[in-house]
Amino acid sequence: MQPTVFIADLHLDERRPQIVHLFLQFLQQTAGRVDALYILGDLFEAWIGDDAVPADHPVLTALAGFSATGTPLYVMRGNRDFLLGRQFAEATGATLLDDPTVVTLGGEPVLLSHGDLLCTDDHEYQQFRAMVNDPEWQRGFLARSVEERIALAGDARDESTARNRMLADTADSIMDVNGEAVLNTMRQHGVRRLIHGHTHRPDTHVFDLDGQPATRIVLGDWFEQGSALWFENGEYRLESLPID
Repeated sequence: MQPTVFIADLHLDERRPQIVHLFLQFLQQTAGRVDALYILGDLFEAWIGDDAVPADHPVLTALAGFSATGTPLYVMRGNRDFLLGRQFAEATGATLLDDPTVVTLGGEPVLLSHGDLLCTDDHEYQQFRAMVNDPEWQRGFLARSVEERIALAGDARDESTARNRMLADTADSIMDVNGEAVLNTMRQHGVRRLIHGHTHRPDTHVFDLDGQPATRIVLGDWFEQGSALWFENGEYRLESLPID
């Protein structure tokens, strides 16, 4: 049986060509050799609408080539690419997933999420998240010109970078998941295993959930290296992918 692979938080951007190259290389190496590939949010640093990206974009072309091998490709929207839509899915052959989604791995129900919905201590961010995921707000944003959207996305990215730097210096825990939110979400979906990204803190956490062992696996980002979680023969393996 082939492995199932999970990645997240690639933040692909032309300003970091080495990471784009690493991802394209990763797709070539795994296409047709894995049971499925799940990308759990923030594939792109920014996505301002399907109509703003040419059909021959190298990442879209590579994803389409991956799907053409018959390997299922699943993509979940993150907080940076929440505007991924039908045109993206058709161009790449990807299936877009709701956040969160339950899948079955090795006979076990597993909850998949980008992870930002679990960071409930950051009230300001949760207000922002609710706003940008509102269909009316999205329709208004997509009605703007591409040039306007690029400018607004740049401003938002600069504000986010400054805010994250400030929080990292003052209240680092506010950017991590809330323990009660994790427990309540897992209870709601009837699972004892959760896989997510967003926090950029790769690790495996084992804890008690209503008297039974539970596991939360956090995927790493793709800034200084790649990061992937492999599920094979009933076991999970989280590993780094070095840049050549």
